[in-house]
Amino acid sequence: MPDIPLPCRIIALIQERNRLFACSPGDLEAMIRGYGFRCTRCGRCCTRRINDHIFLLDRDVAVAREIDPQALEPAPGPEFCDQAGMLYVSGYAVRMKDDPVGSCWFLDGTRCRIYEQRFSVCRIYPYMHRPVHGAAGEVRWQQFARRGEHGEYDRGILESEVQTLARGILEYEHAFLTQQIAFLETLHEYFSVQDLRHDREMYASQSRRYRRGEPVDVMVYCAGELEKHRITIPEKPMTPAWQCTGSS
Repeated sequence: MPDIPLPCRIIALIQERNRLFACSPGDLEAMIRGYGFRCTRCGRCCTRRINDHIFLLDRDVAVAREIDPQALEPAPGPEFCDQAGMLYVSGYAVRMKDDPVGSCWFLDGTRCRIYEQRFSVCRIYPYMHRPVHGAAGEVRWQQFARRGEHGEYDRGILESEVQTLARGILEYEHAFLTQQIAFLETLHEYFSVQDLRHDREMYASQSRRYRRGEPVDVMVYCAGELEKHRITIPEKPMTPAWQCTGSS
């Protein structure tokens, strides 16, 4: 994807966001009723056993910083690298602990310590509504995450909860795409002003440095700004993931 020109990627995301306006809340409500998902408070979705990371919208970052600034780390998988070796990623994620299952920073046993202030994606998970492009070029809507790996199904759901979830899913997906578009627009302007470009060879070189345990620098997009961090690989990672070790 980084080899696709930034303006083309921006247009593609705008088109994807526009498709959300054609989504019927009624269809989403029917999907939610059909799944009948009920959380069993197993806590599995809050670990790397189920999810590699928990991506945060800008508004969630502000909440996390008020609660505990140490809970933030650059989201894994930086998408871009300039010719000087600086990496770039579209936002922050919740820091994951170094315990055997890679628990969310705020998970205490199987309970969330900040449940009433939990983040946007946590409020709608495991529901989603985004297009997935198949190998043959077909497009389908992915609507549920990791079915069968957590929770219970075919349970009754209150109609008020169904309606709230449907609205929340569309609102979250719109906010997520808007943040991705803003990241690319900011990066496009930054690269133009600083005379930078995405460098595939430097990206590969920085990835090798990271895997060797050497520190690398990454710019994290947040609320219209790029914030610099130095990151290193965890000593015993459960899965490849970027770990923040401080700002500079």
